Amino acid sequence: MTMPRKGLFLLAVLFGLLTIRPAFAAEPQAKKSRPGRPAAPAIRAKIQLAILLDTSGSMNGLINQARARLWKIVNQLATARRDGQLPHLEVALYEYGKTSIPRSKGFLRQIVPLTDDLDRISEELFALKTNGGEEYCGQVIDAATRQLKWSKSNKDLKMIFIAGNEPFSQGSLKYQDACTAAIAQGITVNTIFCGPRTVGVRTGWQHGAQLADGAFLNIDQNRKVAEIATPYDKPLADLSSRINGTYVMFGGSANRKRKENQLRRLDSLAKKAAPSAAAARAGFKASGQYRRSTWDLSEAVRSGKVKLKDLKPNQLPPEMRKLSLAQQRAYLKKKTAERAAVEVKIRKLTTQRNRYIAEQRKKQGSTDKPDSFDDAVIKTIRTQGKKKGYQFKQHSVPRKH
Repeated sequence: MTMPRKGLFLLAVLFGLLTIRPAFAAEPQAKKSRPGRPAAPAIRAKIQLAILLDTSGSMNGLINQARARLWKIVNQLATARRDGQLPHLEVALYEYGKTSIPRSKGFLRQIVPLTDDLDRISEELFALKTNGGEEYCGQVIDAATRQLKWSKSNKDLKMIFIAGNEPFSQGSLKYQDACTAAIAQGITVNTIFCGPRTVGVRTGWQHGAQLADGAFLNIDQNRKVAEIATPYDKPLADLSSRINGTYVMFGGSANRKRKENQLRRLDSLAKKAAPSAAAARAGFKASGQYRRSTWDLSEAVRSGKVKLKDLKPNQLPPEMRKLSLAQQRAYLKKKTAERAAVEVKIRKLTTQRNRYIAEQRKKQGSTDKPDSFDDAVIKTIRTQGKKKGYQFKQHSVPRKH
């Protein structure tokens, strides 16, 4: 039986549509996999940390601990990874409880908003001074929650650390409301009471942490933090100074001079605070978290924030002004290679130093109970970070064979 000519025509049209349709359906997929098409950049995880320090008259010990141990804290954060990636680290700093700040402002001040410029945080910590005042914990937590640019992602690690020694309930803004508002945005509130644990429990510090899924810890802010001297401290401090010479300051001459002075000054302040602080600062410079694209030309060009050909001669350091564009690129490449070599040495010595300290602590029978500001912060960050999928490098004591 033969099919009518009209039926054959319709069958051919139908067959053609069936074969063409998959090609149309596959087209968007083909665009995605087209060779040479750049993949969408992975969204980096964030660690955001707001430090709220009581700067009333009795808190000199707390401030000194924070100054000396900031680099130790951020070095622990620099070991963090999520999905194999180095997260973007930001720190903010507030002070509260000082009479030199008006009552109308809650005796509190935002010193630095969330920033990846940790040099600035360190500089401001050394500039802090204490005097008497009223400590409004609820108000400073509320200010940090509202004023800072917190990540909107619940996967990111967002933490407030508040340290002080007066009742948590002072002030007209209830700490219960402030802590509840913080955790509603995924921000944990961790409280560090400077005094006996029982007093911290009785005066609301534990309750505040519980309301915001945070940790409650207590320390003796006036306790002299035991320093473990290591044979690696001085070599690391020397390398910290040496790596400064690999940075290429750019911008106006005043800006370059200010940044050079800041680097030298902060290195010097770290050395004065403690040999361990200078060594830890060196470790941070080589950690991959040391942000310098606003003043280091090699980093600014590498990150794409600055195009070398767009800079005017007076924005370049003197040694680069008479060079051709090709020579300028070669100069930056050389400095980058020099810095990479120093960073390798710093990382190697830092690993050896951390193992040495872990070994000494084991011999001393150190406990896991945090007894200083940095210990309290580090322990909490590790615990809460792991819940968010962050992994932290452990500095374990090597086994004896």
